[in-house]
Amino acid sequence: MKKILLLGAGRSATVLIDYLLAHTTSHNWQLSIADVAVHHLEEKLRPFPQARALVFNVEDEAQRSSEIDAADVVISMLPALFHPLVAQSCLALGKHLVTASYVPPQIKTLDAEAKAKGLTFLMECGLDPGIDHMSALKIIHQLQRQGCAVTSFKSFTGGLMAPASDNNPWHYKFTWNPRNVVLAGQGTAKFIEQGTIKYIPYPQLFKRTETFTVEGFGEFDGYANRDSLSYREPYGLQNIPTMLRGTLRRPGYCQAWQVLVQLGLTDDSYSLEDATELTYRQLVESYLPAADPGKPLRQRVAEYVGLPPQAKELELVEWTGLFDELPIGLPNATPAQALEKLLVQKWKLSPSDKDMIVMLHQFEFEREGTRHKLSSSLVVLGEDEVQTAMAKTVGLPVGIATKLLLEGKLQRSGVLVPLQEDLYLPILEELEQYGIRFEEREVQM
Repeated sequence: MKKILLLGAGRSATVLIDYLLAHTTSHNWQLSIADVAVHHLEEKLRPFPQARALVFNVEDEAQRSSEIDAADVVISMLPALFHPLVAQSCLALGKHLVTASYVPPQIKTLDAEAKAKGLTFLMECGLDPGIDHMSALKIIHQLQRQGCAVTSFKSFTGGLMAPASDNNPWHYKFTWNPRNVVLAGQGTAKFIEQGTIKYIPYPQLFKRTETFTVEGFGEFDGYANRDSLSYREPYGLQNIPTMLRGTLRRPGYCQAWQVLVQLGLTDDSYSLEDATELTYRQLVESYLPAADPGKPLRQRVAEYVGLPPQAKELELVEWTGLFDELPIGLPNATPAQALEKLLVQKWKLSPSDKDMIVMLHQFEFEREGTRHKLSSSLVVLGEDEVQTAMAKTVGLPVGIATKLLLEGKLQRSGVLVPLQEDLYLPILEELEQYGIRFEEREVQM
C-alpha cells in the first residue's frame, strides 16, 4: 500500500483532494490530509476508509518528521514559505515531494542530494507555474523538431470571473490569495523585445499593457510579470529576440489599479500611524497635497494622478469605498494591508459565483523561409465556489504527477520542473480528460 501525505487542505486543494480520493481504492493508496483545521473534511472522508484527516502544525518538528516518515510521497499545498522546511524533512527521511509552487533557492540547492538518494522533488506543477510550462514546451519542442526558429513567445495567464459572474466594474474577484493580488508586480519587470532587454519599474507597470482577444470570451489586457528573462534557458530559447510572460486582466482593471499605485496604497514597506482610528477617506487624503476646501476629493485625486475627474478609472476607485468614511480598524497596518481588507469585502465571491482561468500563448516562428503566428489558448470555467477553475487547474496536475510518481512512470530524480516530454506529456494527456485542453490557431504572416 502506497501512502500519500497531503499538507494543506485549503481552497486550492479541493479538486486535488477529490482526485486523490477517487483513486485510493483502485490504486491501493492510503491518504493522510493534514492542516491547521480539517473539520471541513469530515463528511467528505467518511466514505473512504483509506483516508484520514489530522490537525497539523508544520513547524512542529516531531509531528512533521513523524508524518513525513510514514509517507511514500508528500504533496505540499502549504504557503510557499513552508516548502523549504518540508523539503528538508523529505530529504532527510528519503521521501518524494510534489508541489505547485516556484522552486525557491533553498530547495534548488538540494538537487544533488536528492539525486544521490533517488528522490523526486517535482515543483512548479500547478497552473502558473505548471500548465503554462508544460503547454508551452509541448509547442516549442514540436516546432524545434520541425526545424522552425522561434522568434517571439508571449505567455499570459489570468484567474478571472466567468462571464455570468462578472458583475462588478473591476471585472474581478478574489479567487486566490488576496495579499498576492495586492502586491502583484512589485519590483521591476524584465523581458526581451526584438532583441533589446526591456525593464518596466513598478510605478509604470500597469500603464504598459497589451490587449488580446480570446475567441468567445472577448478582450483581455496583459501586463508583464517580474522576470521573463530567466525562462529563456530552461525553455531552450536562449537566443529568442522576444520573450515575455505576464498576467491577464479584463480591460479597465490595470488602468484603475495604476491609480492605487500612484496614490501609494499598494505599499507594504511601512505601517500607518493610528490605522485603527483612520478612515479610508482620511488615508487617501493623507497622500494628497494640502486640501482645497472648495474641491471634492475625487477631483483632487484626479489632479494628483493626472486624470479628468470623470475618468472611468476613478469610478472604479470610488466604487471600492476608498473615498468613504469607513474605518480601517487594523492595528499597525501597512497601506497594502489596509487596501487588502477593503477589497476582500468588495471582491468577495458569492456562493453562486463561478471563476474562469484564461491562458494564452502567442508564438512567432520561421518555417522554410516563411513567417508564421501560432496562438494557443485555454479557458477553464469553474463549476461552483468549491469546484473552481483555479482549484482544477492547480490541483489536477499535482494529483496526476503524484499518481505517475507512485506508479513508477516518472523516473527522473532531483529538484525538477516539468519541462521534459516524459514529465509533461502524460500530465497534459490526462488533463484533457478533465476538459483542460488548448485550442491552437496558426496563420502565415
